[in-house]
Amino acid sequence: MSGQTDIQRSILPIPDRRSTIVTTFDAKDPDTAFPPITPLRPPAGAPNVLVILLDDVGFGASSAFGGPIAMPNAERLAKTGLRYTRFHTTAMCSPTRAALLSGRNHQTVGMGGITEMATSSPAATSIRPNTCAPLAEILKLNGYSTAQFGKCHEVPVWETGPTGPFDHWPAPGGGFEYFYGFLGAETNQYYPAIYENTVPIEPERTPEEGYHFMEDMTDKAIGWIQTEKAMTPDKPFFVYFAPGATHAPHHVPKEWADKYKGAFDDGWDALRERTFAKQKDMGIVPEGTDLAARDAVMPAWDDMPEELLPVLRRQMEVYAGYLEYADHYVGQVLDTLEQLDILDDTLIYYIIGDNGASPEGTLQGTFSELISINYRGDIETPEFLASKIDDLGGPDAYNHYALGWAHAMCTPLQWTKQIASHWGGTRNATIMHWPTRIAPETSTPGGGIREQFTHVIDVAATVLDAAGIPEPSTVNGITQEPLHGISMLYTIDDADAAEQHHTQYFELLGNRGIYHKGWSAVTIHRYPGLPGITQMTQGFDEDRWELYDGSTDWSQAHDVAADHPDKLAELQRLFLLQADRYGVFPLDDRKAERLNATIAGRPELIRGTSQTLFPSMRRLAENTVLNIKNRSYSVTSEIAIPEEGVAGTIVAQGGRFGGWALYAVDNVLSYCYNTLGVDWYTTRATSPLPAGTHQVRAEFAYDGGGLGKGGGVTLFVDGTPVGSGRVEQTHPFIFSGDETTDVGAETATTVSGDYDARDSRFTGRIAWVRLDAGDDSHDHLIDPEYVYHVALRRQ
Repeated sequence: MSGQTDIQRSILPIPDRRSTIVTTFDAKDPDTAFPPITPLRPPAGAPNVLVILLDDVGFGASSAFGGPIAMPNAERLAKTGLRYTRFHTTAMCSPTRAALLSGRNHQTVGMGGITEMATSSPAATSIRPNTCAPLAEILKLNGYSTAQFGKCHEVPVWETGPTGPFDHWPAPGGGFEYFYGFLGAETNQYYPAIYENTVPIEPERTPEEGYHFMEDMTDKAIGWIQTEKAMTPDKPFFVYFAPGATHAPHHVPKEWADKYKGAFDDGWDALRERTFAKQKDMGIVPEGTDLAARDAVMPAWDDMPEELLPVLRRQMEVYAGYLEYADHYVGQVLDTLEQLDILDDTLIYYIIGDNGASPEGTLQGTFSELISINYRGDIETPEFLASKIDDLGGPDAYNHYALGWAHAMCTPLQWTKQIASHWGGTRNATIMHWPTRIAPETSTPGGGIREQFTHVIDVAATVLDAAGIPEPSTVNGITQEPLHGISMLYTIDDADAAEQHHTQYFELLGNRGIYHKGWSAVTIHRYPGLPGITQMTQGFDEDRWELYDGSTDWSQAHDVAADHPDKLAELQRLFLLQADRYGVFPLDDRKAERLNATIAGRPELIRGTSQTLFPSMRRLAENTVLNIKNRSYSVTSEIAIPEEGVAGTIVAQGGRFGGWALYAVDNVLSYCYNTLGVDWYTTRATSPLPAGTHQVRAEFAYDGGGLGKGGGVTLFVDGTPVGSGRVEQTHPFIFSGDETTDVGAETATTVSGDYDARDSRFTGRIAWVRLDAGDDSHDHLIDPEYVYHVALRRQ
């Protein structure tokens, strides 16, 4: 691949060089000559770069690393690439993604937690400082084409509305020239909340027509790559391919889940044993490694109720199908690179998980995350779950598997996602593939294994090293913080090369750890926020530290703190030094306070008790709309009705798994409150709407007496009551993780079953819609601990 090696690249953008010597008067003069225009390109030999980042996949899931789930395309890359068995993330999605794309530790770039929990502390603002230019920006300013597909979850929540600003969106602010994906932690894979750059768009097909976001984003990525290589074949690309898989909801076509029928019938404890044996046989874990014990707060398979077992088994079958399905589409991207004859010239990272497997599906799993998040676990009895078993994985479910399966997916390690102290939360199977640089003799016939300690912050340094691009000293006039990672290229030629990433701290939600030259000292401050798990309540100084000797204990199975108190004290001091260096302090284990924008010190997009919306406003995320939960409220709109009558949505918030809508059916004003996708409460007017311009209103009078209570509904036309009804129970916490508020038509799924999204466009005219919240809020009754649980289970 051609490139330019005679220009300085330490100051970005690269200053333009303009010839200022003019020796002729007439351009027709034979002596008239200027250097030809040369498009900017990276240095010669710079590879294409493809970074694949899956979501919520534990170390022990993939068949390429001894796991039970077939990932033939991961194996395909591993056979001629390198498998890294000690690659680490941060234990949670937003921090891992921010670290990956910046090459700096997550607190340094303001992502000490998820965006929804941002505070004014520099470690947790969710705002990447301009002293830490992202990898995509550095590559773009050196002549790369850049594109991101799939999940983001890095945009500050107050900037996710249609007015931006867009400085922290993938495109344009994150350095990507093109973005196709979703902004939040998760999305419905059948009805996703997609943005193309900064514009919300809707899928062209329905689930019944075969739509799934995994296929869609893959098609978009393939099309983008093909176009880039057709138009500018000499220009390398950087593609960041980040599916929602396998974050909940675990959505996958039934035939993929059915491939695993019966595979997990003996439960998660037996699965851990089988996986561990396979990992040892494959050399993924070294001889002498022990299987780390299951923590006492996690249930054993034998302790689960017999009537629940069929549902638990199906949960894991669906998850396994989902992961293999995602790998299948990764394979289609690889096929495209092969067909374009650029696979060998492409540096590929296949990072199988942005943290450990997710424990957020509760101790028994859930048919719909929204049920458990809204603290209505009482609905999901064994009988209820059994009645929904055939829906799991399909568009009528929003399912997540049980904690026990998540722990099994992290075999042979302790703990899961959220737990940054232990390897189960942070160690992720990773493959590097680059045939131009990775010679066959550097690996065994089944692929090379590399055991050096590595971390997600090493990816940016590796990519720049591979491209021959120096770290810039300034970007857009701003002096840059040096990269924190170490290039991994030194591991390619020598499997036994001494590791160069000697020290790495870990911190998230108060859980802390430090790795240094083979040793790790860790302390768990908080368990995952789940119903049924009693939280620890000690202060930071009371946390109990553990010590592990990595030279003899690969899996952190044997705490040797009592045997080596001096070594433990040495590492504890080192943690303090590293935490201070990278801006971790102050440690923050506050709960509801971090969800209150005023206390946390972050901007809030919506203030007051009233909000006016207009017909062009669609895809408004829940945190950009007035909160009307746990109180009385009214929804008022001025509409124009033609002589033939109207139908369609005036305004709606949420969708199939919960929300409310004001709409018309056959010219009759209607209001529907959908409680958790389980109960629908519909109120209709007793007479049709008259033609002309009118003001319609739905008033909800909250019963009070606690959270999520019911209330009475009254419909009005021009101030005159025209219908009444009742809602027996409401959502106390959230309507959805990705469904939105829409005026004039519904996107994705619909709140009411009276119509679908394609039939939801209002056939009259809407001048405005106003939401007004009452002064009877019961939010002061919310348990701070549970508010914290809600936030964590939305990431």
